[in-house]
Amino acid sequence: MIETQVNGVPVLRFSHLSAVPGVCHGIFTRHGGVSQGPFQSLNMAFGVGDQPDAVLENRRILADCMGGAEPVFLDQVHGTRVRRIASDSPTSGSGVSLTGDAMVTARAGTALTIQTADCQAILLFDPQRRVVANVHSGWRGSVANVIGQTLAAMTDAFGCRPKGVLAGIGPSLGPCCAEFRHYRREIPEPLWGYGDSRHHFDFWALSRDQLVGAGVAEANVEAAGICTRCRTDRFFSYRAEGVTGRLAAAIALTDGVR
Repeated sequence: MIETQVNGVPVLRFSHLSAVPGVCHGIFTRHGGVSQGPFQSLNMAFGVGDQPDAVLENRRILADCMGGAEPVFLDQVHGTRVRRIASDSPTSGSGVSLTGDAMVTARAGTALTIQTADCQAILLFDPQRRVVANVHSGWRGSVANVIGQTLAAMTDAFGCRPKGVLAGIGPSLGPCCAEFRHYRREIPEPLWGYGDSRHHFDFWALSRDQLVGAGVAEANVEAAGICTRCRTDRFFSYRAEGVTGRLAAAIALTDGVR
């Protein structure tokens, strides 16, 4: 990944998405915001105990770092619902909440934003159809293959061809720390091969396989390979901290500004 700063805020970017015009994206760390205590400092989530005014200011900071694109958030529920963000869809500033765990749009100036604190955010961009998507995939989403369902929604709604889609897997719980003591009742047996003798599971590998299985070219998949639980100095981690904030991963179509 490429590490940079935008307006003094640390931002991580995928190299292949950074090399194409017309799309802006960023994986944000826990730094660069105004929240205090366990939410310090760039917490994007309401409902975790942070001050609402601080969250609003952090979301404004996010918008500025995304070139003014308006962030759209979901009420994430660890499901598989894919929301299409159309020209008449409500924005986050409207006060209307959208429930789901993935978003897809062809609307420029809209920053599809996923919040995580160990779960994966998977950014998707079809440079031919000019369509972006963002996926929230925790272990439940991984088991249900929300990635595959999002790519199917891109194909159905916009005629995307998965082979040309660029995909980025954000920082998240790594195989070093993804322990599932009760995996036999939580994870379907066909996926046990992603586990090791310690009952740690490699959901990075599973996401890569799900992307490729849905038709994405393996060369078009880039993974951060950063474990959030290991790096609480830079990222929020629910497994490590319990009471904590949520990171932002965002992607937006632009008018040629990156």
